[in-house]
Amino acid sequence: MFAASAPSPLYVVYQGLWGFSPATLTAVFAVYVLALLAMLVSAGGLSDFVGRKPVLAAAIAVEAASMLLFLLADGVGWLYAARILQGVGTGLATGTISASLIDLERRPGFGALVNSAVPTAGLAAGALGTGLLVQYAPAPTRLVYALLLVAFVLTGLALAVMPEPVRRRPGVLRSLLPELGVPKRARLAFAVVLPSLMATWSLGGLYLSLGRSLVVEVLGVTAPIAGGLVIFLLMGTGSAASMLLRGRDSRTAIVAGGLFLAGGVGLLLLALTLPSPALFFAGTVVSGFGFGTSFLGAFRTATGLAEPGSRAALVATLYTASYLSFSLPSLAAGLAATNLGLHPTATGYGLVVIALALTAVVATVRFARKTRDRTGESG
Repeated sequence: MFAASAPSPLYVVYQGLWGFSPATLTAVFAVYVLALLAMLVSAGGLSDFVGRKPVLAAAIAVEAASMLLFLLADGVGWLYAARILQGVGTGLATGTISASLIDLERRPGFGALVNSAVPTAGLAAGALGTGLLVQYAPAPTRLVYALLLVAFVLTGLALAVMPEPVRRRPGVLRSLLPELGVPKRARLAFAVVLPSLMATWSLGGLYLSLGRSLVVEVLGVTAPIAGGLVIFLLMGTGSAASMLLRGRDSRTAIVAGGLFLAGGVGLLLLALTLPSPALFFAGTVVSGFGFGTSFLGAFRTATGLAEPGSRAALVATLYTASYLSFSLPSLAAGLAATNLGLHPTATGYGLVVIALALTAVVATVRFARKTRDRTGESG
């Protein structure tokens, strides 16, 4: 995930070099997410059959190849190719690492906590690290990828000496068929948490695709580090919120997260109107708190109602909804920004996120009351 967000602060740099539109910028981001999603739903369980190490080795090799393409890039076509490869590698790694966390889980809920906190922490660190390199180091469009390429090579070498925790078993080809579904027992809960997933990840997609453009063109902040900083604040606060509120029940997390998310996005819209960079950064922190809290609560609510035999399909469905929300709305925003401008597009986008967040709050409160009433009647 560190590598996944590394290109985001550089999008504006590439845009200045090669002169492409906001629609193209968001398309470069979207192809990464869609490639990641395709691998996650098709090969997410592959390591259960061939072992964790072979899949991780393939993921590392593909990620290293994507870094090489970024290093050689001299046009937008290279960015598309590099991001697609990066999505494939990240999708392979995500499913395998998630499975490993569940293998090692010793306390109920720990896997959900790590799965919600670590990806956002990685996205935060990658964006900030790239921002710092762009601000203070030479060759901004090359250095970060060279460092990541070295890191992937070293990771591959370390993988060679790691033990393999899974025995090979038959069924590899069948495992590649996408397994999506929501068990009947969890359908109502899934419907309740869906607006929360859509609100959080659509906001994240906007930041990783057009966040730097908003900072430069609407707020007038030209410091190269600013683009990485806003992503760091959103994702870093989200990761911290997941850790701090891990002991809270899921419904409280969704309600509190939805209110923080709606309030934070409201501050963002006000900041863009004034314009006020300081208020924008403050709104990003508030939104990030809502992001992390909402996602943790949504993940726990839905997966907690699934039996072990149907949990894999439900988790894949949750990730599918999340990553589609991560990519498709930002792609639509890029198309709108090309024709309407960044500020009007961001305003409309933010209002939709607020509506989704508040819908999640209302739905969760009603779901809690309905569940409590059923419990009372059965008692």
